Amino acid sequence: MKTIIITGGAWFIGSNFLNKYVLSNPDINFINVDCLTYAGKLENISEDVKNSKNYFFEKIDIRDLEKLREIYKKYNPTDVIHFAAESHVDNSIKDPGIFMETNVLWTLNLLILHKEFEMWRFHYVSTDEVYWELSDDPNDKFKETTSIKPNSPYSVSKTSGDLLTLAYHRTFWLDVSVSRCSNNYWPNQDKEKLIPHFIWLLMNWKKVTLYGNGKNVRDWLYVEDHCDAIWDIFTKWKNGSVYNIWWDTEKTNLEITNTLLDAFDLDYSWISFVADRPWHDKRYAIDFSKINKELWRKPKYDFDEWIKSTIKFYKNYFNSIK
Repeated sequence: MKTIIITGGAWFIGSNFLNKYVLSNPDINFINVDCLTYAGKLENISEDVKNSKNYFFEKIDIRDLEKLREIYKKYNPTDVIHFAAESHVDNSIKDPGIFMETNVLWTLNLLILHKEFEMWRFHYVSTDEVYWELSDDPNDKFKETTSIKPNSPYSVSKTSGDLLTLAYHRTFWLDVSVSRCSNNYWPNQDKEKLIPHFIWLLMNWKKVTLYGNGKNVRDWLYVEDHCDAIWDIFTKWKNGSVYNIWWDTEKTNLEITNTLLDAFDLDYSWISFVADRPWHDKRYAIDFSKINKELWRKPKYDFDEWIKSTIKFYKNYFNSIK
């Protein structure tokens, strides 16, 4: 029976992945390995999934190689999908060390055991932040062949795990793939992230704080589209492949902010512009032609529709925990 280790399954993207794919694949065991930091919450896992016979949870810090090895001996896993990562850029600027320690060492330990246990597939969930920043030209987009040049401690740590995964493929012939995604949104995201953070502030009648002039551009991806793309890559990939995962919805941070303000019937005066963070990349955008051509992936969810559902979700959620 196929048994997949899912790292960081109590976090934002990992929990959304488990909530969909555990129930739809009763013939596959899913082992959620998570150390439950501030961003990892078991409440993110649906009760149906928790009660499923093919779902298992192990609380462990995967920096501890020996304890992780015991988990592998216990379950004899066949594959890994590696979601777990420290992910907030601001936190990486405050404490770069923890990002390098967790994001790189976590990945290395998983790869060591993948080779040791002679497992099958290893998928590494990376980020478009590995690439650097783009010009204002709308035709200028990240391709899988774009040069890598990360600028923040967070993106350096993710790049290290990304390249380490590919190095294990080239050196040890491990069956690996890497996906690099744009900004995700929808449920279970920690309120340090832009959309839930701003909703939380507005619900508490506080101004939102926007870096610089708010004109930094990001490409926004509905989390279920991201999870579906990962599953397609995991089940259909060619060994050693890298895929960009996209939405093709470029928005400035100011545009996102105005959308949230409109949902609360508030105006521009509720924005407090603050000093920009160090080397704040101006624009990210993804060329999705490879995944579209090879896996026939197209996004299902329209941003203008689903941002409304996202706002409604967080309003209800934050009201429930007040």
